[in-house]
Formats: sequence, C-alpha cells, structure tokens
Amino acid sequence: MEIRQIDDYRWEIPRQDRMRVRGIVFAGPGLDTDPQQREPLRQVANVATLPGIVGASLAMPDMHWGYGFPIGGVAAFDWKDGIVSPGGVGYDINCGVRLAATGLSEADLRPRLRELVDTLYREIPCGVGSTGSVRLDRTEEKRVLREGSRWAARQGFAEDSDVEHTEEEGCLTGADPQAVSERAMERGKKQLGTLGSGNHFLEVGIVEEIFDPQAADVFGLFPGQATLMIHSGSRGFGHQVCDDFLAEMARSSRKWGIELPDRQLACAPLASELGQRYLAAMACAANFAWANRQLMLHRTRRVFESVFGIGPRELAMHLVYDVCHNIAKKEAHQVGGEVRTLCVHRKGATRSYAPGHEAVNESYRAVGQPVIIPGDMGTASYVLAGTRQAMEETFGSTCHGAGRVMSRKQAKKRSKGRAIQRELEDRGILVRWTGRSTLAEEIPEAYKNITEVVDVVEGAGISRKVARLRPLAVVKG
Repeated sequence: MEIRQIDDYRWEIPRQDRMRVRGIVFAGPGLDTDPQQREPLRQVANVATLPGIVGASLAMPDMHWGYGFPIGGVAAFDWKDGIVSPGGVGYDINCGVRLAATGLSEADLRPRLRELVDTLYREIPCGVGSTGSVRLDRTEEKRVLREGSRWAARQGFAEDSDVEHTEEEGCLTGADPQAVSERAMERGKKQLGTLGSGNHFLEVGIVEEIFDPQAADVFGLFPGQATLMIHSGSRGFGHQVCDDFLAEMARSSRKWGIELPDRQLACAPLASELGQRYLAAMACAANFAWANRQLMLHRTRRVFESVFGIGPRELAMHLVYDVCHNIAKKEAHQVGGEVRTLCVHRKGATRSYAPGHEAVNESYRAVGQPVIIPGDMGTASYVLAGTRQAMEETFGSTCHGAGRVMSRKQAKKRSKGRAIQRELEDRGILVRWTGRSTLAEEIPEAYKNITEVVDVVEGAGISRKVARLRPLAVVKG
C-alpha cells in the first residue's frame, strides 16, 4: 500500500483500489516502516471505501488495530447518502473520560493517600461483572437510557455544573429504549455506577505543569492542584448493543449492494430503518455511560469528604469536563466550502471543538472545548483545548490517549516475574486492582509515549496543550 509523508505530523494514503477518498494519518516519523502500524493503515484505507464518506479517512497518533475501524479512527459520512457502522463506534459505546479538579494540593493528599485509594477501591465497584449500588427496575432503566446525566441530576447524584460540563450535557438525543434488545437491558440493569475492567481506571493526580495559563484559569486548573480522572464506558449494556447490531448488519449489507473489504465494517445506510434503529440504541448506550460516570463522580466526592473530614465547600471538587471517545454523531461541518450534515464516527478519538463554537459550554467558549487525554498509569496525562484547525481538518477531532503498542498477551509476557505494584510505588504511585492479570496487561510500556502523541496533535494544530497531570494513586478493574 502506498503511503507518503506530507509534513512532520501528517501522512497520506493516496486513493488506490476502491478508496473513495484519501487517508490522512497524524503521526511522527517512521510510520511507514513500523510493522505494528501496517494493519491499522490498511484499516484506514478500508474505511475510505465505504459509501458516502467525505473529506478523508482519518487516524490519530494513538492509532492501533481495532475491530473494522482502527482505534484512533475518525470518519464522516453524508447524512443522506452515507452509512453508519458499529465498528466505527466500537464495542464500549461512549467509553470516555471525565476530569474533576479540587481545592486540595499534593501536600493535603500525601498523609492520607493510602487511606484514600483504599477507600476508593472499596467504594467504587470495579472488575469484570461488577455491580453497582443502584438497582434499576425496567421503567427506571429506560429513563436512564433516555436522559443520561440529567437522570442522575434528578436523583440528586449530579450538580447543575456537572451536567453543563459534560459533552452534549450528558444526553444524546434520539435515544429509544425500544431499539435495545432484552439481553442488553438485562446486562445493564445492575452495572450503573461501576468502573469495569481492562484499561478503565479511576486516578488521583496533581497538576504538574501549565502550558496555557489563560485556558488553565478558565478550566479552573492551577499548579499543584489535586485532580480526579474517571475512565469508563457503557459496560455490558453498550457491548451488547454493538454485538446485536453488528450481527444484524452483517446479514443485511448485501441487500444494499455495499461491497465490504472487511466483514468487520458491517454497516447500514443512515437513511435505512436499521441505520436509524442502531443510532437510537447507540444513543441509549451513550446516555448509560454518562450516567455511569456521573454516579462514580458523586460517590467519589463523598469518599474525599469522608477521608479528609471536610465539606463540599472545602473540597471544592468541580467537573472540568467529560468527553466521549466512541460515538457516532449528527454534526454540521464545512466540506469543500459548504456546510453539510454528517454522521461523524469517532472511535478512540476525542471531540476538539474550537473557541467560539456554539456547542462548547459558554464558560469555556473563549478558549475552546477541554480535551482530556489520559496516559498510562505510570507517567502522565494531558488537558488540551480544541482549535479551529481541528474544525477544518478533522471534523473537530483529536487523539484520545496514548494508544497500545503491545497486545495484552505481549504485556503479560513482558511483565512476567516483575512486581508491577512495587515498581509503581517506587515512583510514588499507589495502585489497587481487581483482575488477576490487570496490572500485567496494563504495564506502562504497553502504551505509546503519551507526550509524543500529544506533541503530534499540538504540532499539527488540531489541539493545544493546556496542562500536564501526574498520577499519585490509581484504581484499576
């Protein structure tokens, strides 16, 4: 497959074979010689063959192999003539991350850090099949699916500012529980307010460095400040929604005359009944995920207050922002000089809307949408802000994390015989986990260098650095 470097941060896959548009990959040097990127690059080219795609098939610097679409992939399809693909959203629908900042400092945290992480581990359900403290009957579960974070606010689990500082205000329109299978409903009813497993985490950290003082001030961030990050998604509910519709679309693709270079790209026209039904079910899963992260934030606030013996005013914990990574959304973007209505798939990619955009919360509109980019549990994470360049080049999108460079099997082999917990504690990072192999699979070297990934998106101009965060304690599933 032909690939050529455009500049220091962009690579092009020219149109070839059945590609309808070119591919653009944001990456540093060596992309063309990296054997680990051959399959993800092929997936970028495959996505470019799908009906109704506009602009280019895109991938971010944290790109790695995924189901159908690469993780780190972005693709937009015309709302009238295009398709929607569950593989372009992913199994963990609205897997996302939220960042909260506090009025505490590292000096406040250190004396009680071990007690804090132990209590968080005890109070926030985590691990495969974990169940939450909120039990939903069928009527209430449907309300969660329709309302997302707004349901949590009505139940007293969210402050108004939590809802305002969540992407889409925590509720994607068009959600219809009737589009969801009985199996998905059953899997979701006990999992609200749970972290899950794998790469999901809850992390206590501090603001280590500020790059953009103006934006940091608007976001409410300052050096040495204690922060909280929660990374989770729609749990078994979203996984089941994806599974259900992949199977149905795989059976139906031929009747629309769609030739797929990879069966994992199973899709349906946006205008079809099946396509609209998937969007309605996907919105339910997205709303479940926002409510899920909101419940964990609420419970975490109570843990901080209890451990430190302070009230809400002293804790001053406020949600900076909540972004989703795995989603397909109806959005308006300029393409070829005209505004078009599109279905933008972001799989392992984050929205990066520019200053002044009406979809950005008014309190942040002057500096752009907050973008939260978690790294591995042993190094750092970043807060960035959206840019106009992103609106012009990537449908307002940027990277979502470090991106894996090792499979879980490879990571377990690399970590054999090592005391990962002790290694992290020697760096000043406390860690608690549930799964037997979780730490082995999630070792820091299993991921790309987060700073290098962030430097690419800033160098390309599709987001800009605001602050770097350093982990102090991590809870893993």
